Amino acid sequence: MLALAFGALLAGCVTSQVEQVRQGTTGISDGEAVVILARRHHSGHEAESSFTECISESLTSGAAPLDVRAEQAFVDTLFPWFEPRTAPLSADTLPKLLGEPAIAEKLAGTGVRYIVWVDGMTEVSEGAGSMTCAVGPGGGGCFGFTWWDKDSQYEASVWDLETYEDVGRISAAAQGTSYMPAVIVPIPLIARTQATACKGLADQLKDFLVVQQ
Repeated sequence: MLALAFGALLAGCVTSQVEQVRQGTTGISDGEAVVILARRHHSGHEAESSFTECISESLTSGAAPLDVRAEQAFVDTLFPWFEPRTAPLSADTLPKLLGEPAIAEKLAGTGVRYIVWVDGMTEVSEGAGSMTCAVGPGGGGCFGFTWWDKDSQYEASVWDLETYEDVGRISAAAQGTSYMPAVIVPIPLIARTQATACKGLADQLKDFLVVQQ
């Protein structure tokens, strides 16, 4: 009980919201895989690799685990068609892209049924407060209090390579405030907004793909 209470103290407060828009039917069979790709066609606003890796790990664990292909291996196999500058921006381009025999053959070899494009980022504000630290003959220490806000906003777009459709979108948002009080020793209370957004998006994405509607 004490350990749980201590763990709670080391985390800042986080609020989150997950929304889903379905545009087509889904379902995944044995032998079919998923790949999570980060949108990187614009600088300064792209999903972090750590976030897409978090989603991939979440999809491959727990109940009804999915077969998820590694992002870089998929991009390398389909080079150069899924590089940042040449990657398709909408599902409308899939018929033309997959109409190329060489591309279709390579894609079929990956076993991927769904491409999940992830866009978004986590922003950290400058925060406020103050803290001073000093070292003297009797030792050192810090005194003060600082805080800062974190805002994680991500969206996943799901493409079905069998029907050439954008079958839906899932968005996850998480906001929180991190604190660092210091009385001799600074104690960071971190709001883990990115981890919260990852869990919410991954859980919803698994339900979206596995349950046929």
